[in-house]
Parts: sequence; C-alpha cells; structure tokens
Amino acid sequence: MKKLVHTYLDTFKGLSREVWWLALITLVNRAGAMVIPFLSLYLRDDLGFSLSNVGWVMTCFGFGSLFGSWLGGILSDKLGYYKTILVSLLATGIGFLGLQFISSFWAVCLGFFALIAVADMSRPAFFVALSAYSKPENKTRSLTLIRLAINLGFSAGPALGGIIIASIGYYGLFWADGITCILAGILLIQTLNPKKAKVTDQEERIENPLSPYKDQLYMLFLIALALFGVVFVQYFSTVPVFYKEVRFLTESQIGLLLGLNGLLIFVFEMPLIAFMERKGWNQIANVIGGFILTGLSFGFFYLMGWNGFLVIGMIVVTLGEMIAFPFGNAFALRRAKLGRQGAYMGLYSMSFSLAHIFGHNSGMQLVNAFGYNKTWLVMAAISLAGILLLLYVKKKSLKLKI
Repeated sequence: MKKLVHTYLDTFKGLSREVWWLALITLVNRAGAMVIPFLSLYLRDDLGFSLSNVGWVMTCFGFGSLFGSWLGGILSDKLGYYKTILVSLLATGIGFLGLQFISSFWAVCLGFFALIAVADMSRPAFFVALSAYSKPENKTRSLTLIRLAINLGFSAGPALGGIIIASIGYYGLFWADGITCILAGILLIQTLNPKKAKVTDQEERIENPLSPYKDQLYMLFLIALALFGVVFVQYFSTVPVFYKEVRFLTESQIGLLLGLNGLLIFVFEMPLIAFMERKGWNQIANVIGGFILTGLSFGFFYLMGWNGFLVIGMIVVTLGEMIAFPFGNAFALRRAKLGRQGAYMGLYSMSFSLAHIFGHNSGMQLVNAFGYNKTWLVMAAISLAGILLLLYVKKKSLKLKI
C-alpha cells in the first residue's frame, strides 16, 4: 500500500509551482460553482418558470459559453492570459452577486448569457497560461492536474450548494459563487503576478502566425471533438433519464453512479496519463482510443437484467474520458504553436460549447421521436464519424510531422 501511495504521488512530480497555483485557483473557482448544478431547480422552484422557459434560459447559457470562449481567445492574444483571467474572475464574481436580483424571463436570459460569456472568457486564457507555465514534456500531466482540480471542485460545489439551499435559500448560492470567484481573482494576483511567476515555455512570436481557421487539420480535429462532445454530454442529459425511466434507478442510485465518474477520475487519471506518456504513444491515437471506449459504453445499455452492467458502462465511459480529454487538450496546445495560442484555444473551447448547445437537446429529441435504443445507435454512428475524422487527422499529421 505504501508503494502504491508513493507511485501515485510520483506522478505529480516535476510540475511547476505556477501550475500548482493555477490548479488551486481552479479548485477555489469550481468549488464555488454552486448555482449551475441547481440552475434548472432555481428557475422552476424560486422563479416559477415553465419548462419551456427553463429550456430557453439553458440555451442562452450555452450561447453565452460559445461567445465567451471566442472572445476569450481574442483577448488572450491582445491583452495576455493574465489580464483576461483576472478580469473574467472578478467580473464573474460581481455578476453572480447582481444576478440574484433579476427575476423577469428576458432579463434572466440576457443575464445568464452575459454572465457565462464573461465566465468562459477565462477558459482559453487558462489553457494558454498552462502552456506558458509547463515544460513541453509536462503539458499533458499539467492539464490532468487542472482536470483533477475541476472534478474536486465540482464534487464539493453541489454538496455545499445543497446545504446552503436547505439552510438559507437559493440566494445564498449567488453570494457563495460571487465571493469564491472574487477570492480566486485575489489568489491569482497574489500568486501568479507576471512579475513573480516564472514562465517555463515562453510563447514564440511568429512573424506570420497561422489563423486557426486556415489550419485545415486543426479544424477537422475540432469537428471530431465536437462530435465526441455531443456523444459524451448524453451522460448528463438523456442517460440519467434512461436510468430512471427504463432501468428504474432511484435518484440516490443515479447520483452514486454519476459520482463514480468523478471518483475514478480523481484516483486513476493522473497515474494513467503518466503511464501513457512514458509509453510515448501518439496523442491523436490516444484520443481515438478514448472516443472508441466512449462509444462502446452505450452498448452496455442493451444488456438487461443486471444493473451491474450500468456500472461497467460508467467505468468504460470514464476511462474513455480520462484518455481523450487530456491528450486532446495537449494536441490542441501543441498545434497552437503554429499561430496565436489564444485564438486556437478559444476555438477549442468553442467546440465543447457547441456540443452543449446541440448535444443535450438533440439527444432528448431523438429519445422522444425514436426511443432510447435507436438513440444509442445514433450515438454509435456519431462516434464512428468522429473516429474516422481523427484517423484522417492522425494520418496527415504523421505525414507532415506536425
């Protein structure tokens, strides 16, 4: 057991001090993200919105994320990642504090669009900062550490949020979110001030930087990732409904099953990524492997009679997630060296925003029209399309040696 603990801790060695600070800032920020998991309940129970209106608010939420990711990429290149992250954290904190006083439908739609746009401005900037503070050989593990912080934050946030709602009401969530965003901004000023922080991998200024829109391979890679996102987000929309309506699981059982995802990531992702990095496997090949596992996980939904198959399916999709996301991030950062990193990583973030905008709704519509079994077949087909695209990207990148 002692050897296992030492081996686990060894996977974190070599990461820069600045990366650890970024992870702590991310943890503080994500642990405070309490409004988001309870947003639909807040809109229904506290504001009395209809299901249709809740759906439109969530759509505005998705479009805000898309716009914010695009804007954050531009600002990261023009203002730098530090100022972009700082402005985003402080403005988001103020936005959360103010949003609790808005109650009309259109004001809430506009308010959440603006709030999430400002909040997601920091996403591409975080990627660029992570690239600057990481040695080239440590980038994938650094990304994995940030994912670890995000998962820990999202695990703590809803638990704390439930306690706050029970004790003082929904308005307490807005105060908690606002204060933690501002605290994360203050922590950024104290720890990663450009005069104090050490840049490990300085971004090279290229005379004629390549626009990501003209980088054909990168755009195909992002289309494949968007397809992966459409398939993956089903586990946060159609799959929980399937668990309840078809497999008759209780809410607590569904919560435990979904919680297994975060637990597995926390325990196994860093050692797994460290092992795969030592093997030196191709980054795109790893993403393809993760995509295949995610697509295969839907096959377990056809196996009836024993709910243990659902647990196995969750383990398989989590393994796919643990492989695909870190290596997909790492490939995007490596590719971004061809041009302006902010623009590249902004488009990378936008690919997942698109998946949220279209993935949840399309999955629900497919279930409503054709049922669950045919929906899973559609998800398998989307997975296959994404895998074929990635195989083409892998072939071309190896041929061009980029």
